[in-house]
Amino acid sequence: MSSSTRNETLSDRFDVSGVTADGAAWLASAGAYPRSALALWEERPDAPVVLPCGTAFDVVSVPAVFGRQMLDRLWDEGPGSGPVAVFRGRMLLFAGPGTAHRLPSLLDWEEWAGRSGGIPPLLCHGHGDAVTLPAPLGAVGLHSRWLVAPDTRHPWLPGPEILLWAAVRAARTTVRISIFPPADQGAKVYDVSRRR
Repeated sequence: MSSSTRNETLSDRFDVSGVTADGAAWLASAGAYPRSALALWEERPDAPVVLPCGTAFDVVSVPAVFGRQMLDRLWDEGPGSGPVAVFRGRMLLFAGPGTAHRLPSLLDWEEWAGRSGGIPPLLCHGHGDAVTLPAPLGAVGLHSRWLVAPDTRHPWLPGPEILLWAAVRAARTTVRISIFPPADQGAKVYDVSRRR
């Protein structure tokens, strides 16, 4: 083996953006036919895959820039993240099963939808949904790649409370959030401090 071939093999083997064999087995476990999925990936490791959500994992999809801010909060101030991918301008944050069901109600409780300015909608994919993921091995491009690739058969997956925390923290750096409603600019203001 020539030294250039040997170096290419080593760089492919230690590509941190690629999914390990154990990670591929975990991803495949989400589908109805895991062995078929693994055989397909052996044949075409550069092809994106569609997998169902709700059993092995849920996925929270956010615009890439806001997702990056969430990911920064998770790693800088929190417990870290589970697997994370980018696909067609969206960041896909893998979460524990059931997160897609619970997170929207937590966001409603935080009055997420009523806030304006720079806070994007979070799309929650759970039981009955499927998502398209980047190719299991290696980066395909800037629009389809793994940022945190699955590397074990039992990865840690954040729950809805952790993702809510990260979203609120990321939103606070994007826009100023106030618990008070905006002041009515046309309202008359009376000075009640000079009461007789």
